Amino acid sequence: MSVELNHTIVATRDKQAGARFLADVLGLPQPQPFGPFAVVTTANGVSLDYMETEEVVAQHYAFLISEEEFDAVAGRLRERGVETWADPGHRRPGHNTDDGGRGLYFDSPEGHNLEVLTRPYGSGA
Repeated sequence: MSVELNHTIVATRDKQAGARFLADVLGLPQPQPFGPFAVVTTANGVSLDYMETEEVVAQHYAFLISEEEFDAVAGRLRERGVETWADPGHRRPGHNTDDGGRGLYFDSPEGHNLEVLTRPYGSGA
């Protein structure tokens, strides 16, 4: 049997707002309810299940996207006035060109450190 990530739980104070933000920015289908969750599903079938909690500890979530999707995501973030960063520590504004692709980091409304990248780490020349 091969092992694949199926889902992960994302802590948030407002599951609808957090899940909608991610779906809207990434251009994914709108969140679907499932039990106590607002579920955002990616193209490879992995879901991020937003669950409300009092305490949110910031986590990092990275999404592999195409070059065209990168431009669209960057545009949607710009339209929303969301700052983007070239590094996970948010020290360099903008985006990076690591591994021959592009990547950027941005914060979700609940403070998670989100990343989009067009090439997996270590895949460049």
